[in-house]
Amino acid sequence: MYEDLKQRVFEANLKLVEYGLVILTFGNVSEVDREKGVMAIKPSGVAYDRMKPEDMVVLDLSGKQVEGRLQPSSDTPTHLVLYTSFPAIGGIAHAHSEYATAFAQAGEEIPCYGTTQADFFPGHVPSTRELKEEEVLNDYEQNTGKVIVERFKHLDPTHYPACLVTGHGPFAWGQSAREAVDHLLALERIAKMALLTRLVQPGVKDLPEYLIKKHFERKHGPKAYYGQRKEK
Repeated sequence: MYEDLKQRVFEANLKLVEYGLVILTFGNVSEVDREKGVMAIKPSGVAYDRMKPEDMVVLDLSGKQVEGRLQPSSDTPTHLVLYTSFPAIGGIAHAHSEYATAFAQAGEEIPCYGTTQADFFPGHVPSTRELKEEEVLNDYEQNTGKVIVERFKHLDPTHYPACLVTGHGPFAWGQSAREAVDHLLALERIAKMALLTRLVQPGVKDLPEYLIKKHFERKHGPKAYYGQRKEK
């Protein structure tokens, strides 16, 4: 019934492997079909080289499993919170990629040192607060989503396509599962470049705001002119 959705999510999950973003089975990608009120996500703990499209698990947005014989990713509640709270997004990707996770473990946002980051984020890559003990002991994965939403109280998730969860790792999103994975890859490269930049120049400062704004608006919003125009 949801073959096309499951195929897209399956292919996006394999991109995590192709891009070198996952360790063992520590990663997951989902996509939501808002018209049908469901999302598909990777099954929990299943090796990528053994997965098949039919292994993808479909749930409604209340978390009820509606298709699939396997258990969904343990991060499913986080995905559900984000889909409910960010109605403009269509796909979510999570992994424990090295450089982005290093910043997340440090509880530090990634400053905008260059135009590569400004092409994706109009400023720092945001980071959440640390979860409290009771938030970890009760509904941990759901509360992980909630602290991301809390961090985005004054941010537009369509402008900031990722967030670092302190002590945990990065979550990225986009219009589709594939775009979410692409944003996760961009975040990993941005994190690596930021760390290397600090090694080259420990006292490096953020890029000037006017240059960040210029590069971001070249690709996003009404002033965008990067790429080809879509035919009407």
